[in-house]
Amino acid sequence: MTVAELKEYLTAGRHVHLIGIGGVSMFPLAEVLKRAGLVVTGSDIHENANVDHLIAQGIPVTLGHRPENIRGADLVIRTAAVHDDNPEIQAAHTAGIPVFERAQAWGAIMMDYRHAVCVSGTHGKTTTTSMCAHIAMAAGTDPTIMIGGNLPLLGAGYRVGNGDTIILESCEYCNSFLSFRPTTAVILDIEEDHLDFFKDLADIEHSFRTFANLVPENGIVIANADDRNTMDTLDGIDRPFITFGLGNYADIYCSEPVWEKGLPTFDLYQGERFVCTISLTIPGLHNVKNALAAAATALHMGIDPKFIAQGLNSYHGAERRFEYKGELNGAKIYDDYAHHPGEIHVLLQTAKSLGYQRVICAFQPHTYSRTKALFDDFVQELQLADLTLLAEIYPAREVNTIGISSKDLAAKIPNAEYYPTFAELEARLRQLARPGDLILTVGAGELDQVSNALVKKTTKNECNSSAQI
Repeated sequence: MTVAELKEYLTAGRHVHLIGIGGVSMFPLAEVLKRAGLVVTGSDIHENANVDHLIAQGIPVTLGHRPENIRGADLVIRTAAVHDDNPEIQAAHTAGIPVFERAQAWGAIMMDYRHAVCVSGTHGKTTTTSMCAHIAMAAGTDPTIMIGGNLPLLGAGYRVGNGDTIILESCEYCNSFLSFRPTTAVILDIEEDHLDFFKDLADIEHSFRTFANLVPENGIVIANADDRNTMDTLDGIDRPFITFGLGNYADIYCSEPVWEKGLPTFDLYQGERFVCTISLTIPGLHNVKNALAAAATALHMGIDPKFIAQGLNSYHGAERRFEYKGELNGAKIYDDYAHHPGEIHVLLQTAKSLGYQRVICAFQPHTYSRTKALFDDFVQELQLADLTLLAEIYPAREVNTIGISSKDLAAKIPNAEYYPTFAELEARLRQLARPGDLILTVGAGELDQVSNALVKKTTKNECNSSAQI
């Protein structure tokens, strides 16, 4: 069924059952549906903090998947991890109860909002969505927010508001963002990624173009003028769009940033009009671009420039986005989610610009398919560090049918070392750490366990998300 058909089902009083309700983007969905007046139940395999939270909100959750769990449901929504052989899915099909995907549900929900902001792109989605959230909160719009990482401002990765604005991080993997219904579609950049699903760059660009075309005629596409793939993708599109960039060739742009201790200050312009001055508390030219995207979104929504400045100036980073962890033997420890060669390039360039004597990068590649497809790029970009320590590949959803290992990367990268276990990697970092070092744990897997262990075993302080440059 389509998103529009699902919208007809999501009316007050209907009973919706969520399978995998404890998932990171499912439990906020449950709250939103409950607030809309639906009767919400759910099931999950394991009890976790999300499940406990929902139960406290009065939403019944059953542990384990059984056919009887869907009794009385008018419709079922499932997470992507739940397949057709699930007993509850099979029972729904037998009973003629419609089954929808999680992304479809979010798409249907967006149709009730005046401003439905979807932030997409290969890189920078979490940071830019978080910046949009900061601005919207500063402006008092009472937004609903869904982010792919925890944001200290929210104390979580989501917020259920009562205003007319919804802001969602929107991922292209498996074309999930094509189920969304944005009024504002932000495209930050486009590169080859998720090649276990997409055939090539052209396939990815086609997906993003389709995403942009989801915007209604009275909506807007906000695009990165500095990213050639994005501009090529949008060439000739029949939807209104504006651009952001580092120069006045873009609709929304900035003056040359002034850098102090690695942090940028710049003036924001819309055409010839000065908008406001922004001083970021996070480093990197890439974050100037992310801020421009968030500012362009806010300007289109009619948000006062003073709230744009207030929101961006108060943003100190999201979890696992150049997140400061603490110190070890005088070395500064940071963690970052970068898992694509383009992201690693930007991360290590930024780290090298901060004046440390050495930049030590501990990296865990994410998925065998990505490591194989982008192998040469990983080899090139990881050489930017003074020393690279490689953990074994994080498999995520994959089985290693390719026969690839992080050891293969280490063999090609000068000044690289391979450690098959986290314990060995942690021990090596303890041995290396000294004053003047910046130590990065990098990747979308579980390598943050190492940075957490280094800090917790050496200090009494918990993690601090603010950059301690």
